Amino acid sequence: MNINLYLVIAAAVIFLFPTAMAAIDSMHFFQLNSYRFDTHTKWIKENSRKYLTHMIFAILMLIALLFDAGIKLKAIALIVLLVAAIPSEKPKKAKKPLVYTPRVKRMFFTELVFIAAVAGLVAIPSFRGAERHETYFLLALALIYAFAPVLCLVANLINKPVELSVNQYYTNDAKRILRSCPDLKIIGITGSYGKTSVKYYLTTLLKSKYNVLMTPESYNTPMGVVKTIRGSLKATDEIFVCEMGAKWVGDIKELCDIVHPHHGVITSIGPQHLESFKTLDAVKSTKFELSDSLPEGGMLFLNGDDENIRDHGSNRPYISYSIDGDADYIATDLHVSERGTSFTVKTKDGESEEFSTRLIGRHNVLNITGAIAISHKMGISLKELRPAVRRLEGVPHRLQLTDKGGVTVIDDAYNSNPSGTKAALEALSLFEGCKILVTPGMVELGEKQNELNREFGRNAAAVCDYVVLVGYKQAVPIKAGLTDKKYPEDKIFVAGDINEALNHVYALNSEGRKKIILLENDLPDNY
Repeated sequence: MNINLYLVIAAAVIFLFPTAMAAIDSMHFFQLNSYRFDTHTKWIKENSRKYLTHMIFAILMLIALLFDAGIKLKAIALIVLLVAAIPSEKPKKAKKPLVYTPRVKRMFFTELVFIAAVAGLVAIPSFRGAERHETYFLLALALIYAFAPVLCLVANLINKPVELSVNQYYTNDAKRILRSCPDLKIIGITGSYGKTSVKYYLTTLLKSKYNVLMTPESYNTPMGVVKTIRGSLKATDEIFVCEMGAKWVGDIKELCDIVHPHHGVITSIGPQHLESFKTLDAVKSTKFELSDSLPEGGMLFLNGDDENIRDHGSNRPYISYSIDGDADYIATDLHVSERGTSFTVKTKDGESEEFSTRLIGRHNVLNITGAIAISHKMGISLKELRPAVRRLEGVPHRLQLTDKGGVTVIDDAYNSNPSGTKAALEALSLFEGCKILVTPGMVELGEKQNELNREFGRNAAAVCDYVVLVGYKQAVPIKAGLTDKKYPEDKIFVAGDINEALNHVYALNSEGRKKIILLENDLPDNY
């Protein structure tokens, strides 16, 4: 082989490093965007500046290869540019790293085969020593590098029939397992917010009498539910508490078609995921897909305090729970402090029982009341539920309290929403000390996002001694809301990331008062 061919081969080897880094980074964001083509392409358009350096290197490579120069100079130029590109392609440390699921591994394999096929077809004539073909091969490498950020979309399109087949196999297997448990009672829980908390509380209460399985963490998608059934359901389980999430119309029906719930709970309806739902009416109809899927005799539990649930109504009998209004189960006599909450639950049948919990906030009382209502209808007396309610613990990252001596952290970092921000600020207001809000604001609220974040800022102004905003772009509407209320400028700090924000918080002079830090939302890397 002559020196030119050695240089071409060297370029091919070095090309793998920045291209692989770019492909891995792209796959990470494709995973965060739920493997959806439309969501990911929209995200790429909105975050095009992220790929600016990548495209500059790709353009320089193409320019160098199109110059009228010998193959030796072209190969050397490409090698230099590829090496220079490596530092810029190195993925940043992620809050939630790429998970190498079987699906991701299959897509990476398809990407590798695709690259090998394209490069191989162009490379074959190059080994005959034709300089023109060697140039074509180098051009192919430069083009593959240029399109590395969208290779995941190509692989996903190629793999689509395989993925549909794999998902169908696992789904059918989960259905088979459920059919083998005819006595298992399945409770579906959905809602714009509150569903995970109700799921945890309900599972704890039901365990005082039954063997209960729940979908863990936020396993509320079809494949998450299927994975739970296939991996965790035992023959001794008597109740399966299944959380059901949705971003698109039809998502709840798809989940119901898998598990066929006997009973259902709708915890709330609000402007969550409006980017995909588009309208609040679409959110309402999607959540009530759970109601439509229940069998005759199945119990439907509704949050009677949610105006959107009341406005939509139900075409079947339901059991309501409430703090503020008339309902089948009402929580009254609330006494809330930073040490916990006590309240009384009264039923329409005239039963009454006092409860206490270490959890704080009216929203938690509402969610617990919902769990009490369901458990009571499942055959557990109110008196039997008292000790179980006392044992309830905070759900991870949902107003979870951590006392660190001189600092108390209220961790509400999971997926904030308009209702949740109000509840979190209400909880923060209960504490004595220097109240500090740390937040990047709310997302996935469509056209209302700026308006709702501005309102969040106005609400925060009434409670917080300091406000630390995370992300320069996200901070704008919240800061505007604070300004609306003439909040002091020197009490606002805008940080580039969460680490800078926390460093600022811990450096603040609280003048001897205990710092109470509310962490409200923690945006994933794709935001």
